[in-house]
Amino acid sequence: MLARHLMTTVVAVATTLSLGGGVLAQDAPTVTIIAHENPGDAELFERIEAGMAEAGTPVNIELVGLPSSGYADALSLRLLSGEIPDIIYFQGADAEFANQGILEDLRPWIEQSSYIKDAMWAHNEARMENYPYLLYIFPARTKSAVVRSDWLEQSGLQAPTNLDEWTAFLTEMSQSDFDDNGEADTFGILAPDNTAELDAIFNQSFGVSSTWLEDENGELIHARVSDAERDKLAYYQMLYAEGILDPEYVTSNWEVKEDKFYSGRVAVIMGTAGPVVEIYRTKMAEANPGADLALLDPPDGLEAVNVAKEDRGYAIHAMSENKEAAFAVLDFLASPEGQFIDRMGVEGEHYTRDGDTFEILPAMGGWYPRFWTANPEYWTPPVALLSDVAQGSLEQGAEYFVADNAFVWPADLAPSVDAAEQYYRTSVFRFVSGEWSMDQWDQYVEGWYASGGQAMTDHARTVLP
Repeated sequence: MLARHLMTTVVAVATTLSLGGGVLAQDAPTVTIIAHENPGDAELFERIEAGMAEAGTPVNIELVGLPSSGYADALSLRLLSGEIPDIIYFQGADAEFANQGILEDLRPWIEQSSYIKDAMWAHNEARMENYPYLLYIFPARTKSAVVRSDWLEQSGLQAPTNLDEWTAFLTEMSQSDFDDNGEADTFGILAPDNTAELDAIFNQSFGVSSTWLEDENGELIHARVSDAERDKLAYYQMLYAEGILDPEYVTSNWEVKEDKFYSGRVAVIMGTAGPVVEIYRTKMAEANPGADLALLDPPDGLEAVNVAKEDRGYAIHAMSENKEAAFAVLDFLASPEGQFIDRMGVEGEHYTRDGDTFEILPAMGGWYPRFWTANPEYWTPPVALLSDVAQGSLEQGAEYFVADNAFVWPADLAPSVDAAEQYYRTSVFRFVSGEWSMDQWDQYVEGWYASGGQAMTDHARTVLP
């Protein structure tokens, strides 16, 4: 019955969308949204308006688009200037505005919602209870490691399944000439900016199983001053020294990471499960016709998922005069009709339809939902939108899901948290690059506590059991 209803809905909304949109609805509230600017957004929002009109909740949507590069800083400047829209997409820096009472508590709205409450994932529900201002209905943003499938075959090795096999595999990959320049100078692995993406697949192998661990005396300590962290960084140091980890990782952003991957200068990268892995696969095939990706399992599971709060997502301005209309937009996008619009892309460009039969076109690999990806027990698209490797990455995230014990810091500890993080990141590069030897670990631990870590630890021991 549900499947029949969803297919009927899909056909109905597809027919509605073919009628077009973009005409200002008379006497309908205007909802302003600030978010990343993307090609095709104007047409997308026209289709959302048309879908909402068909559903009996007409709105006019005004999008304020900001460039992806430097988005968080640009958004903060915009909001601090007093230009606060009804719906705000945050990718960091939201807590300072939540602490000022600018962001709406979404829990009462969700409780009365028609669709959102059923579309959420388990981690969304946990995060909403811990931090009720930011909503992002999307699978947990776990990272998955990928390699070109033909490179995997050329290595003569099986896909690695444990840490020793991973080390042997990355070593073999770093002795290859995948960029075809006549030299065996491809690096085995690259994580951009810092070691966070390495941590996504290697944390569990060294016992970094959560943010807060117990030491040998049963005392609660941050994982970043644990013996497990020391052992992990020693491993990264070895990867760097052996020419397995790209030494330019600390100055490589995500664009450089992708370029090195597509051009064969690095063999393995990590991508966010689902649509991002799909984008990597599509771009790799565009750069290297016929190429495909293979998904690699982490050696001992994926890093624990932080459920303290969403690290990105949509908020509603607490002083908005259009709260009901703003939430109606978010709720509609969780409906079957809204999911179809947001996730299927544009008919003729991303898919074709013949009656109840849908076919995905190659351009779908470059499309991603701007809002929600609902829990599949609630809604699934009429045709598979992801390749096997991208879908497998989502399943990998579910298989290895472990909730972290991190929590939201009070505002007065923000300087300590920031200082300790800065000290950690700087120190990690010194360890990994060999500037510091692992014999200097105790010196690092003292510096981390002095840089704000002691205040963090003292607070954590009052929060966690």
